[in-house]
Amino acid sequence: MDEIPDENAPNLRRGWTTGACAAAAARAAYAALMGGEFPDPVTIRLPGGQTPAFALALTECGETFCRAGVVKDAGDDPDVTHGATIIARVSRGAPGAGVTFAAGEGVGVVTKPGLPLPVGEPAINPMPRKMIREAIEAEAAVCGGTTDIHVEISIPGGAKIAERTLNGRLGIVGGLSILGTTGIVTPFSCAAWIASIHRGIDVARALGLDLVAGATGSTSEAAVKALHGLPEESLIDMGDFVGGMLKYLRRHPVRRVVVAGGMAKMTKLAQGLLDLHSKRGAVDLDFLAGFADGETAEKIRGANSAKHAFEIAEAAGLDIAGAVAEAAWRTAAAPLRGAGSELEIVVFDRNGGLLARTGLRPVGA
Repeated sequence: MDEIPDENAPNLRRGWTTGACAAAAARAAYAALMGGEFPDPVTIRLPGGQTPAFALALTECGETFCRAGVVKDAGDDPDVTHGATIIARVSRGAPGAGVTFAAGEGVGVVTKPGLPLPVGEPAINPMPRKMIREAIEAEAAVCGGTTDIHVEISIPGGAKIAERTLNGRLGIVGGLSILGTTGIVTPFSCAAWIASIHRGIDVARALGLDLVAGATGSTSEAAVKALHGLPEESLIDMGDFVGGMLKYLRRHPVRRVVVAGGMAKMTKLAQGLLDLHSKRGAVDLDFLAGFADGETAEKIRGANSAKHAFEIAEAAGLDIAGAVAEAAWRTAAAPLRGAGSELEIVVFDRNGGLLARTGLRPVGA
């Protein structure tokens, strides 16, 4: 299929979303169903106007259906669906029904409110649905065929792949989601992660939960879950994107918000960073030394890591974890202000042991 280099990282190759692959497969299958040949490669138009061509990995026609498959190429992005085959099975629909959708093998079904699709619908997101409709309509304009078409999307092995995603937590059961707003996968983009944060918050709100907890990693997530006795739906896979979570919560409030993480990440938050990725900034040992004085401060400045600095402070009888938690609370409260929420910061060690917590306090107006 066509390749698009990433202009922001010219050595990395962009790829295609599951939505784009599904649209290409659907157009090819539709063309065959209407009495033509499977176009191979098959071209579609993306929302941004690009017209990539996709090679077909599978073609088949029966008495009442045709299906085609496209192997997803995620470019240089470490996408779990890279290499999966996205299959569209098309058949004639009821007169006047337009394009309708179903989940086949390996594609999930929505079981919880708060997502862009109603409960019971196949997890084929709105933009991929639009892309599929437009691909079928474009082919119909060429061949003069009907657009009352039933489209079933499947991904062999998708249920197993979905175990490595957040679908289960979001209430998408049975497989993967068909995703993508542009049709293009940008290598190492944070957009997909932030979108999953937003959807997690939407689900928690729709379920009426009054506390959500964002954690920087799996250890702190397990620890904060145990600390507050939380259901899975309260847990937000925040990662490094504290700011992305809190800004969304300001517009879509939840009464109580907990931010949890390890020593290094919470130190960065205390320093004023809302994106905790290493490329955005490192732990500032001078900042940590500011919580001490004399010989202890000098030792902290010469520490090998945040963990080492915390150990030096502990040996000197200094509660540096508590000081970091309070400073992190002030940083996190700023983007949340006006939401009417209470905020807590929790700092854990590498084993999930509790080092400090601020308790839940109102962030104010």
